[in-house]
Amino acid sequence: MQIILPKFTMGVGDRFAREGNAQLAALIQARKEGIEVSPVWNKSFREHSIIHTQPPSVREAADKAVQDMKWSLPYFVDADHINLKTVDGFIASSDFFTLDVASVIGTPADPAAVKAFVAKYSSFCGDLPVEGLASPLVITRELLESVARKYLFAVQEAGRIYRHIERQKGVGCFVTEVSMDETMTPQTPHELLVILAAIAGEGIPAQTIAPRFTGRFNKGVDYVGDVAQFAREFEADVAVIRFACCRFQLPSNLKLSVHSGSDKFKIYGPIRTVLQKTGAGLHLKTAGTTWLEEVIGLAEAGGDGLAIAKDVYTAALGRFDELCGPYAEVINIDRKALPSTQQVATWDSKTFVSALRHDQTVPGYNPNLRQLLHVGYKVAAEMGARYLDALETHRGSVARNVETNLYERHIKPLFPPGASVPLPVTNNK
Repeated sequence: MQIILPKFTMGVGDRFAREGNAQLAALIQARKEGIEVSPVWNKSFREHSIIHTQPPSVREAADKAVQDMKWSLPYFVDADHINLKTVDGFIASSDFFTLDVASVIGTPADPAAVKAFVAKYSSFCGDLPVEGLASPLVITRELLESVARKYLFAVQEAGRIYRHIERQKGVGCFVTEVSMDETMTPQTPHELLVILAAIAGEGIPAQTIAPRFTGRFNKGVDYVGDVAQFAREFEADVAVIRFACCRFQLPSNLKLSVHSGSDKFKIYGPIRTVLQKTGAGLHLKTAGTTWLEEVIGLAEAGGDGLAIAKDVYTAALGRFDELCGPYAEVINIDRKALPSTQQVATWDSKTFVSALRHDQTVPGYNPNLRQLLHVGYKVAAEMGARYLDALETHRGSVARNVETNLYERHIKPLFPPGASVPLPVTNNK
């Protein structure tokens, strides 16, 4: 059976595999309001390594939540940001694979392959009208060669990863995403078109692609950049994808994936406008902010829950360099704006929650503290039973925050109602 990704999908990454029911409760609430979004549980190799978990645990948690909540629509388990070195542990339990090739962008492809690629697509040179764009894309042989030199090897690497998975999973038995977002410079619509041509040439049936957009997508906090420019780029990319699907025989449901998309509230309005205008789909890959809602729920509960939240912050502050190092490119913390451990020790529940919850209308909100705690989940993992038992003791507070955050702050502002969802498919385990 061919697995087809629904129109609207959302990553529901869950560091400690405890919030599946609350996440599905948010999606069920959205369905009641006519908003159809399918969940994609995602957890990267890096996160598994830090917490000392294994990929099959994500499938187990997802399946249990689906059973508990009687979820009957499609759902997926994403092998997040994998490469040839890390993919094997994910193959049996995943049916969605994010092929991360950003690290090899710029690696030279074989000159003969570049030459052959330019020759193959030279018929596109000139002024190329693309429906949805105000002016034609100007494609030259120099552009084709330049983009091929920068991206062709990366796409070939994606092809190698895809075929490695296909040999074990079978044709059509998983969803493929190509990720190129973790690089310094955004791809232009011209570059995206050429990249999509290369993806088609590699025979990768990509259903989502994650380009690098303009601006900063720091973990757990709002978008930083020119919102109007982002909106123009996003709409242009949607137009290019639609064109490429027709011209290069890529899957007709190919859509954009916005990585670290959780909490990017400034751009939700522009994205929603484009989705309504064009009928395009979207995959929003969240940045693990469910974990922050757990901490908020514990702090809100008070008592030992608040004590745990304070202890996590205290330890994270003392291990700043260790915890922030792996995320240096996707966080921006002003250390001088972080409260001292002595200050935090005096906080009550309301003060701690106000500092951490992503509500920029609250005077006490501190995006620096939020980012530090975002990368501080290793501390909670090291607490072991103390942290996990507290999640169950304060289940009501934690679940309420997880559900409310996902539904009210993410799904409602971003996804328009009325999109149809295909019939349920059999998810491969």
